[in-house]
Amino acid sequence: MSIYLLEVGTEELPYKFIPQAIEQLNNGFRNFLNDNKIKFSDVKVYATPRRLAVIVDGLEAKTADEEKIIKGPIKNVAFDENGNLTKAGEGFARKNNLSKEDLYVEDNYLHAKIIVKGKDISELLKENVPSIFMKLQGSHFMRWGYNDEKFSRPIKWIVSILDNEEVKIKIIDKESSIYSRGHRFSEQKVLIDNPKNYLDIMRKVYVIADQDERKQIIIDKAKETAQTVGAEPYYTDDLLEEVTFITEYPVPALCEFDPRYLDIPEEVTVTVMAVHQRYFALYKDGKLINKFITMTNYIGDEFKNVQAGNVRVIKARLDDAVFFFNEDTKKPLVEYVEALKGVTFQKGMGSMYDKTQRLIEISQKIAKDLNISDTDIVRTAKLCKADLTTNLVFEFTELQGFIGADYARVSKENDKVVNGIKEHYFPLNAESETAKGIEGQIVGIADKIDTVCAVFAAGKKPTGSSDPLGVRRAALGVIRTVLDSNLNIDVDKYIKECLKLLPVQRDCADEVNEFFIQRMIIFLSEKYNKNVLEACAVKNPLKDIADYAQRVQIVKDLNAPLLVENANRVIRILKDNSFNNIDEKYFKEEAEKSLYNQIIKVEENNDYKNYLQQLEQLNPCVTKFFDDVLVMDKDENVKNNRLALLTLLKEKYNHLTDFAKL
Repeated sequence: MSIYLLEVGTEELPYKFIPQAIEQLNNGFRNFLNDNKIKFSDVKVYATPRRLAVIVDGLEAKTADEEKIIKGPIKNVAFDENGNLTKAGEGFARKNNLSKEDLYVEDNYLHAKIIVKGKDISELLKENVPSIFMKLQGSHFMRWGYNDEKFSRPIKWIVSILDNEEVKIKIIDKESSIYSRGHRFSEQKVLIDNPKNYLDIMRKVYVIADQDERKQIIIDKAKETAQTVGAEPYYTDDLLEEVTFITEYPVPALCEFDPRYLDIPEEVTVTVMAVHQRYFALYKDGKLINKFITMTNYIGDEFKNVQAGNVRVIKARLDDAVFFFNEDTKKPLVEYVEALKGVTFQKGMGSMYDKTQRLIEISQKIAKDLNISDTDIVRTAKLCKADLTTNLVFEFTELQGFIGADYARVSKENDKVVNGIKEHYFPLNAESETAKGIEGQIVGIADKIDTVCAVFAAGKKPTGSSDPLGVRRAALGVIRTVLDSNLNIDVDKYIKECLKLLPVQRDCADEVNEFFIQRMIIFLSEKYNKNVLEACAVKNPLKDIADYAQRVQIVKDLNAPLLVENANRVIRILKDNSFNNIDEKYFKEEAEKSLYNQIIKVEENNDYKNYLQQLEQLNPCVTKFFDDVLVMDKDENVKNNRLALLTLLKEKYNHLTDFAKL
C-alpha cells in the first residue's frame, strides 16, 4: 500500500477560509478516489496559515482491471446479408481493438466484452490533483503575476510525493518538488523524504501542521501560563479557532495592563482582548484581572518587545473605551431613548424608536396573559434598545445589551431591569443560554417576533443563502426561551398582534406561523424523530409550545399498535371530511351507543400520559364498532350520524397527535 502527500504553501491565508478549504479538500480527494474506484484507507487534511496539506494513506499501486460490456451498432447495420461485418461493424471492432470473434449480438445490437486496464496511481494523481485543488472556493480570491487563475493567496511552493517518489504536478504558476518550508523564522528548504514522516519533519522546523494538535497545544499552554499567576484563561470556540489558524507554532506570552481599565464594563475589556486583539483574558476567583495571554507565532525566547507591543495596542483600544464610557454615562440611559428616532430599524419599517414602542405594547400584552406585573417589563422594553445610540456601542456593536445593562446599573435602574436589558438578546446563538429573568424572557420574545414579522411583511423572507436580520436565529430564540422557561405563551397570537402594529400591512401571518413551526421541528429533530414532531403539529404548536413538547415526549415512546391501527382506520374513512350533529336517535346498533358513551367520557386534558391511557381504553369499543357496524349505511341519516361519531373520535385522537403520520 502507498501513501501520498500534497502540500501547497502560500502566503498567509485568511483564517476564515482555512476550515472551508479543509472540508473541500477532504471531500474533493474522497470523491476523486471513489469515482475512479481507487482503494484507500484514509484521507487527512492539515492546515496552517501558510500551507494546506493532504495525506492519502492505503493507496493501491494501480486501479484494478475492469470488465466492461460495450454496445455497438444495430445488427442489420453491423452485418451484411451474408453475415459479414460491414464498414460500420469493422469500425466498431477496430476502434475497440477487437476481432470478429470478440463480438456478439444481444437484443438485436452488436456487443462486446472488453477489459479496461487499470491505471497507475501516480498517473491518476498527476491528472487529477491540480484540478481538485483549483476547485476550492472562497471569498476574495485574487490573481497575481500574469496568471488568469485565482486563489485565496499566491502559491509559493508545492510538495507532491507518492511514497518516496515525486509525482510532478503544476498548480497555476508553481511546479512541485520534494522540498517544503519550515516556520517563517526557521529553515526554508526542508526535504520531505516520505509522506509518513511529514508531521514529524515539520515539527522539527517549528510547524505544528495538524490543526487539532495545534489547538490542544494552545489550550494547554494558555492554562499552564495562566496558572503561573493563579488564574484561568477565558476563550470562546471562535477565538480558539482563529488563534489556531493564525499560528503555526503557538507560544504564549503573558502581558499586563493598567488595572484602572478594569473600571469600565468587563464585557468591553474582554471583547477588546478576545475579538479585536485575539488575546486570552484571565480570571482569578471569578474576577477579571489586569493580565492577558497573547499566543504568538514565534520561535525565539525574548518576549519583551512582543509584550510591550501588545500592551501598547490594547492600551490605545481601552483608552478609547474609557473615554466613550465616561462620555456616555454623563446622562442616564433613559435620555438616549429619544435619539432612537434617528436610527432606522429597517427600510419601510420605521425607526428603532418605533420598534421600542411596539415592544412595550406587545410585552404588556404578554405580561397580562401570564397574569404578572408589567412594571419592570415595560421599563425593560423602553430601555432595551437605548444603548444603540451610545458611543461605546457604536464602537463595539457586538456588545449591545451588555453595555445597556451596565449603563442602566450606573443610572440606578433596578436589578430586574438591568438583567432584562442584557438578557432580552439571549440566546446569542444556537447553543448559548436563554434569559433567566421574566423581564428578559418577555421582552426578548416580543423583540424577536417583531423582527421576524417585519422581515416577512417587507417581503424579505429568508432563502437558502440569505437570512435578513438573522430571523432564523430570532425564531429559534423564541422557541428555546419558551421551552427552557416552560412559558404558557400563545406565539401565534403575538405574531398576529405584531403584524397589526407594523407600518407596512401585509397578510403573511400563515407564512410567519409556518416559518416558526419549521424552525421548531428542525431544532427538535436533533432529539426526536421528525415523523413524531410533524404528527404532533396536528394542532398549531405555536398556540402552546410547552404543551406541544409534552405531547412529543409522550408520542416518541408510543407502543400501542392497536390504537394506531384504529386511529388510522378512522382517518381513512373520514379522509379530509368532517361531520357534526350526533343524534342518538339514529343509533341502530349497541356498538354505536357503547362507543359514543365511552368517547364522551374521555376528558381532553394536558396530562398526556393519563390521556393516552384513556385513548387505549377506547380500543375494545372501537374494534367492536368496526366489527358490528357498517358505517356507510343506506339510510343517509344513519350514515352521517356514524360519520359524525367517527369525527368526534378523530378529534379525541388529534388532541394527542395525528396518528396517520406515525
